[in-house]
Amino acid sequence: MRAVAIFGLVLLMLHAASCDDATQLERERQEREQERAKRLAERTPPPPQALPESGEGIWISRAEVSRLPMNGRAWERLKAAADGPLGEANIADQDSNHDVRTLAVALVYARTGEESYRAKAADAISSAIGTEEGGRTLALGRNLFSYVLAADLIDLRAYDRGEEATFRAWLAAVRREPLRRGSTPGTLISTAENSMSNWGGMAGASRVAVAAYLDDEEDLARAAKVMKGWLGDRSAYPGIPGPVYGPDDLNRGFRAGGGEDDLSWQADPDRPRGVNPKGARKKGHSIDGALPDDMRRGGPFQWPPVYTLYPREALSGFVALAEVLHRQGYDVYAWEDQALLRATRFLFELEQQFPEEEWWEPGVPVYWIINDRYGMSFPVGENTVQRNVGWTDWTHAPGPEAQGS
Repeated sequence: MRAVAIFGLVLLMLHAASCDDATQLERERQEREQERAKRLAERTPPPPQALPESGEGIWISRAEVSRLPMNGRAWERLKAAADGPLGEANIADQDSNHDVRTLAVALVYARTGEESYRAKAADAISSAIGTEEGGRTLALGRNLFSYVLAADLIDLRAYDRGEEATFRAWLAAVRREPLRRGSTPGTLISTAENSMSNWGGMAGASRVAVAAYLDDEEDLARAAKVMKGWLGDRSAYPGIPGPVYGPDDLNRGFRAGGGEDDLSWQADPDRPRGVNPKGARKKGHSIDGALPDDMRRGGPFQWPPVYTLYPREALSGFVALAEVLHRQGYDVYAWEDQALLRATRFLFELEQQFPEEEWWEPGVPVYWIINDRYGMSFPVGENTVQRNVGWTDWTHAPGPEAQGS
């Protein structure tokens, strides 16, 4: 009897050793796959600027603004925000709306030419400098974007050369300022290059707005390459599964899966991406266009999915990023089988299937941009003041007639 027990124990030990060997072999295979992807990406040049640049205007030019209507509900809401109190600038507060209200003031100045709005916007922009201290990179990503757009719209340099020089120097520094990223330090740029989630989208949008304002073509090209990787082109910039992501991978690829290393929403967990590829399915359900690193925030893959607002916030960042790059000549909206359109459609179709949830919020500003760039008619509504930008129901509506109605 004792011999049988010993024999059984030996078998268990051999089985455990075999499993350990298999796990180690699988890890080594994954590490080789990721190393190949990183080396390929390092050799791949940035995507070309295949479109003509839009010229003036990081987000919208003053000439374009001059053709927008000064009537209708969108204009009335915009002007009411510009005329009202802005509150206090506090970039470290990730829920601050001072930035988006400042953008409203700048837009009203660009449309009316009234100097009082220009002065109000300039003061608001200046008051934001330095208020990022003590905050996280998510807060900086959310709140910096609209200040940069506002400075561009009022031509801050022509208004006050000294103040603009201070603002410009701050922008050049703040994108590399060490802040908190969760429990670890990070910068705006490192967050944009390492996070596949809403953090990366918000940071990336502010990064490209700053680069465009500073005429930093090198950083714009780098950001375009990273964005192409997020959309799914691993030859540009790969996603790396969390379990094999190490310190040497910083700024060489995205870390996928979050703190739980949850890759269950990925179409291919060995080759993670920000947007699932065209035609992707899992357990009989379409996950084409899903944002895996934000869908996991509701929980591991299941159907119906557990509701989470994070995919919507991620799109708010990544579409804003795309719009700035598009105006710089990058054909972002076409990349990876129109990945941003597919991502938007995935959320809209979830709303159709599960209307008791809130997968689709018509007031999200970037949905107006998606409709504009793709010629779509997803349901959109009056803009609410959102995390990073707003007023697109005026700036990006289908045409003057619709905007003024």
